[in-house]
Amino acid sequence: MTNQKSQEYGRLIPMLASIESLVKCESPSDDLDACRSVVALASKIAEEVLGTPAQIKEIQGRPVFWWGSQSPKVLVLAHLDTVWPKGSFTPLWSVETNVVRGPGVFDMKAGFVQALYALKGIEGEVALVATTDEETGSHASKALIMELSAKADAVLVLEASLDGKVKTGRKGTSMYQISVHGLASHAGLEPEKGVNATTAMAHLVLQLVGLEDSAHGTTVVPTTLKSGTTTNTVPDLATLDVDVRSFSQAELHRVDAAIRTLTVSVSGARVEVTGGLNRPPLAPSSTKELYEIAEAVAAKIGMPPLGSANVGGASDGNFAAAAGARVLDGLGAVGGGAHAANEWVDASTIESRSALLHALIKELLV
Repeated sequence: MTNQKSQEYGRLIPMLASIESLVKCESPSDDLDACRSVVALASKIAEEVLGTPAQIKEIQGRPVFWWGSQSPKVLVLAHLDTVWPKGSFTPLWSVETNVVRGPGVFDMKAGFVQALYALKGIEGEVALVATTDEETGSHASKALIMELSAKADAVLVLEASLDGKVKTGRKGTSMYQISVHGLASHAGLEPEKGVNATTAMAHLVLQLVGLEDSAHGTTVVPTTLKSGTTTNTVPDLATLDVDVRSFSQAELHRVDAAIRTLTVSVSGARVEVTGGLNRPPLAPSSTKELYEIAEAVAAKIGMPPLGSANVGGASDGNFAAAAGARVLDGLGAVGGGAHAANEWVDASTIESRSALLHALIKELLV
């Protein structure tokens, strides 16, 4: 092993140890105790790495990790919650050559650790803020993110990269739950006396899919569907979750209006809609300046071009852009399988991505 490779490996060991600790501290968004535990652990790691612990704030009942300036010029944005219920990802941690696996390792605990180590030796008005409700829509942390972003010169989002590319555009999102109320009756003796909520919902699913528009990247995806109580009862209630995404805010409003006026031809069935618009699109115009700076910084420190991509997934970077900030997203881990059973991170890129972020923050603080 060359001396340079030996030094790189030596720097990687503590970073991997930090990632392992955070991954093993499972933190599904809807488990508040688990989220408080992971933020407390992150603060302890921050003290070990940076010399001082983070502040742990409660924002609308949710724990938030906050290290650094209270009025940051450069806001480094992350989240510590995951989509994985406790015990659902096995094994909890594994390393095979450069492939590191674990729940939330790619989305986005490795990115958080890269950010933490990137702050070593940085002086100036910078803060690393990590929330715990990003995966469920950031309802508690949205106002905080927008307030900080509106005052910052730059917002750097540590969401995972796309094969190493940063993310310069994201779709906006809407989330709905549609309920169809019917009337129960015996499925064998007198089905005609019931109002079948499942049948009515089937009509709605076809209407929803018809709202898609590929020209604008507008997707309307029925996801979780629940209906009925027993196999011999006409269902009196069906509920459906719907995920809507588009690069166009006008499209999100079009679909929203259509969903709120859905009707069914099944006599006696009643439709109820809850939810609505969540994150606005992240437009390339909000990321252009920082992307150009990041490419220049990468070249300066000897990295190959980063590349960029527009993606369907949304993040808190969408809120930052809506607040008027200059944003760059996807600065986090290199790997794949976000929200999937094969979630992984390329360990060989962790140190270099952290070094890129360190150099970018220094450039922005000048």
